[in-house]
Amino acid sequence: MTAPTIGVLALQGDVREHLAALESSGAHGITVRRPAELAQIDGLIIPGGESTTMSNLLGVFDLLDPLRARLAEGMPAYGSCAGMILLASEILDTKPDARHLDCLDITVRRNAFGRQVDSFETDLDVIDIDGGPVRAVFIRAPWVERVGDRVEVLATVPHGPAAGRVVAVRQNSVLATSFHPEVTGDDRVHRLFVDMVRRS
Repeated sequence: MTAPTIGVLALQGDVREHLAALESSGAHGITVRRPAELAQIDGLIIPGGESTTMSNLLGVFDLLDPLRARLAEGMPAYGSCAGMILLASEILDTKPDARHLDCLDITVRRNAFGRQVDSFETDLDVIDIDGGPVRAVFIRAPWVERVGDRVEVLATVPHGPAAGRVVAVRQNSVLATSFHPEVTGDDRVHRLFVDMVRRS
């Protein structure tokens, strides 16, 4: 089976870690900073970072409109942390001029778990991921406050003050997590996305 080519938006975030996870998941990973690179890929990962800065950089690099067009055509995408925010249809606690990609029917709250010092790890049961819980790292992470009818909830926080908060979702060929699977060495979330790209 031919390895799909999956891009990692290389404006901010753990680009190298996502590329390594893609390679171990049976995909060919490339960095994406230009429209020409966007045209070469079968799917895209939008990593963490600062979502308003990333939305501005999409404009600076002339990627916003081409990316919206590819997503509208059905290109699979996976967003982690800030990537989830950019993929959402509604964002709470953001700047008025922040732009987003509007391809997940969800409402997310930025920095919902608190500041950098409130970062934490926990184990999550994630739908369609076998082999036991996924270790999830939350760093200034969002959570999902509303999910649309066509959105599938894949994971919620199991305990603590944020118990029940939605932190992983899927809608058609778009996947998003509040947490950072790329930093744990566990590539199962990336394998799930690679399978989604293959099926699309």
